[in-house]
Amino acid sequence: VQLQASGGGLVQAGGSLRLSCAASGRTFSNHVMGWFRQAPGKEREFVAVISSTGSITSYADSVKGRFTISRVNAKNTVYLQMNGLKPEDTAVYYCAERNLAIVTIKPHAFDSWGQGTQVTVSS
Repeated sequence: VQLQASGGGLVQAGGSLRLSCAASGRTFSNHVMGWFRQAPGKEREFVAVISSTGSITSYADSVKGRFTISRVNAKNTVYLQMNGLKPEDTAVYYCAERNLAIVTIKPHAFDSWGQGTQVTVSS
């Protein structure tokens, strides 16, 4: 499985970005997908997760109400809509795929990772 993340960039505080992650493979619709981020000097942290059907989502408290994760299984793509961006959201954002249908927020439980896309929010 290969994951290709895109959509990052430079935005002012309060702005919006939409990240996309395209996955190869025929079993995308059976897998949990997640977004994580890593800021310089910090550990990778959970951002959002979505179940295989999209019926279950979960968010980190720091992004709840501002970010929305979604997926289109017919396109093998998962999205992260980010609104109300803050400077503390600046990080490299990674999408990840879990080869099971059980939702989790633990990074080590995900099997495949994309290359990351940089999001920079200026104040």
